[in-house]
Amino acid sequence: QVQLVESGGGLVQPGGSLRLSCTTSGFTFSTYVMRWYRRAPGKERELVASIFSAGGTNYADSVKGRFTISRDNAKNTVYLQMNSLKPEDTAVYYCNAFHSTGGIYWGQGTQVSVSS
Repeated sequence: QVQLVESGGGLVQPGGSLRLSCTTSGFTFSTYVMRWYRRAPGKERELVASIFSAGGTNYADSVKGRFTISRDNAKNTVYLQMNSLKPEDTAVYYCNAFHSTGGIYWGQGTQVSVSS
């Protein structure tokens, strides 16, 4: 049974930091592209960051220089370190696993709220 479980969300003041984790099971984690998406109220889902099986990364322009995606294949876990948070980062953040052969899996999401 495939599971993706996000954690680490919460309420933080502008300029603060949070670290999201997505712990997975039920598939060969190391071979999957892992991504973080977010959906803000009233907006379309946005791809935030990707990390490929070989370790390469991509980021949305809106988070470059502030967010860092990483993975620990031994723990089947992907992380999103979020620094210098802004109110516009407020959203539900979702973990996603993608494989070119067609495997696509989603977590349940974790709420991140940035407000003073």
